[in-house]
Amino acid sequence: MTLDPQAQVMLDLAEKSARPPLESLDPPAARIQYAEMVGVVCGDVPGGVSTRDGTIPGPVGAIPMRTYRPADLERPLPVLVYFHGGGFVIGDRDTHDVPCHHLALAARCLVVSVDYRLAPEHPFPAAVDDAWAATCWVVKHATELGGDGDRVAVGGDSAGGNLSAIVCHLAKQDGAPKLVYQLLIYPGTDLTCGMRSHETLGNGYRLTTELLDWFMEHYFAHGGDRRQLTASPLFADDFKDLPPALVLTAGYDPLKDEGRAYADKLRESGVAADLVEYEGMIHGFITMGKFIDATADALDVCGTALREAFG
Repeated sequence: MTLDPQAQVMLDLAEKSARPPLESLDPPAARIQYAEMVGVVCGDVPGGVSTRDGTIPGPVGAIPMRTYRPADLERPLPVLVYFHGGGFVIGDRDTHDVPCHHLALAARCLVVSVDYRLAPEHPFPAAVDDAWAATCWVVKHATELGGDGDRVAVGGDSAGGNLSAIVCHLAKQDGAPKLVYQLLIYPGTDLTCGMRSHETLGNGYRLTTELLDWFMEHYFAHGGDRRQLTASPLFADDFKDLPPALVLTAGYDPLKDEGRAYADKLRESGVAADLVEYEGMIHGFITMGKFIDATADALDVCGTALREAFG
């Protein structure tokens, strides 16, 4: 396994940048810097998708969201509820706007991108509460959005993959809503950060041990057991009867081992789970389409999996 040359270019650009490390900033400043960084590397917004901003009723107020609809398709469409990455501290619907455009086109579906509350202003479990409320609302109101409430999937990258996996467990526990798929892009499934890939890949590949610690300190600002289901779905007691999954990992990502382990647990419990690893890639590469060719391929793989799941 060797680092992809295009991924190396991204690391070199970061190394040469005059920007301070995100973990050296306060969260509001880090959000601005992260958004600026993504704006440089994400590439152009593809055409053929109409978008609309709105809100979803949340547990403590309105949750911002954005819908993406392929312009050439008639209603009702299957739905992907999408949760962005960013360590529960940074990121929003704008930083993940380009990937959501791609997913809407590739999966030929309606994408609902959810701007859940961020830490430390809203620490654990606020993001989980918002993700769960948003998913339940979208299923119930899918027709109003032009979607099909019987064909709803959840998905996300990194922290968003964590939220997606947790929502599937909560839906199984409650017996509703019925979700047809989970798209987990380099998901964080073990927030104790205890797996070996955290040791071997925690320095030099963008998502460092220092940055992960910064995320976790803010997310668990009020404490909480990091092994409980609503924090680390890898430690759930029961994986049976969860929705089928695609787990996508990157070879130079400290989260790699926990993504693999999660796919293994799904399979061991009889859940159909495909594991796709981009061996030369780094964490966060789906927002780097301007410089990394594998970004478009990965989003196409995700779209194909969703199309098949939606039938």
